[in-house]
Amino acid sequence: MRELVRFASLAPSSHNTQCWKFRVNERSIVIAPDLSRRCPAVDPDDHHLHVSLGCAVENLTHAALAAGLQAEVRKDLASPDDIAVNLEATKPSITPLFRAITERQCTRGDYDGKPISNDDLRRLERAGTGNGVRVMLLTERLAMENVLAYVIEANSAQMADAAFVAELKSWIRFSASEAQRSGDGLFSGTTGSPVLPRWLASPLMGLFFTPESENERYARQLRNSAGLAVFVSEANDRVHWIEAGRCYERFALQATTLGIRNAFVNQPVEVSALRPQFAAALGLGSQRPDLVVRFGRGPVMPLSMRRPVDAILG
Repeated sequence: MRELVRFASLAPSSHNTQCWKFRVNERSIVIAPDLSRRCPAVDPDDHHLHVSLGCAVENLTHAALAAGLQAEVRKDLASPDDIAVNLEATKPSITPLFRAITERQCTRGDYDGKPISNDDLRRLERAGTGNGVRVMLLTERLAMENVLAYVIEANSAQMADAAFVAELKSWIRFSASEAQRSGDGLFSGTTGSPVLPRWLASPLMGLFFTPESENERYARQLRNSAGLAVFVSEANDRVHWIEAGRCYERFALQATTLGIRNAFVNQPVEVSALRPQFAAALGLGSQRPDLVVRFGRGPVMPLSMRRPVDAILG
């Protein structure tokens, strides 16, 4: 059961906060939000937090099946924010998606700009579709440029928000030793940024981490991506946010099996004033755009750290 928890915790989370707690019972595992790891500046309604719980649930279902356990996912009636995963014995099945769990990463580097085959795009679309959640794959350059305009506008707004910048900075781990000690956060090495001690890197961040430099980086990286995936929920509630997380994680695991990298460019869905405009530009009506993800082929980056299992059991 501890090993199942470990696989579940390899899921992504905003700023790699690992905003979850796990309770292990005899025949079930309960996944609960760890509200002490909220990101109120970037995620004031806890949307991304619940998406992250969904990602962990998806990992858990594949790991359970590999261990000979069939997972049944339901809301915990005793605590509405929690997710109960009941486990029943079944024939073990080690799937490609399970094998991809330890290799999946949000690859924040440059991609090669080459197109993805239609067969692979169909696999990604199937993986990213769920119950009340669908994924839109945008591969035409004009459509991608239209999204880029929203990314830049939203990123500029975030960079002008002192609370957002302070929150982000608090989760950056500037050196390998700092990342290893904390077991969480955004290690500079995963983005190709210089790896320096905090006393040196923290003041330098203000010199190099500017709206202009970040917008230039996002423009370059979006333009060398093969496409964009926008995950869309039929309803704007926690059930659908969790489902969006499951759909994204399947998409990411499927992409990993195909040698396709991915990374979030979520700014247009994080800035609440821009999100309705972004949804309208995509023709979504009242549906909520949950996540924006660029994808393509490129080199592997260093993996993010994870906290030990004992730290996330509660």
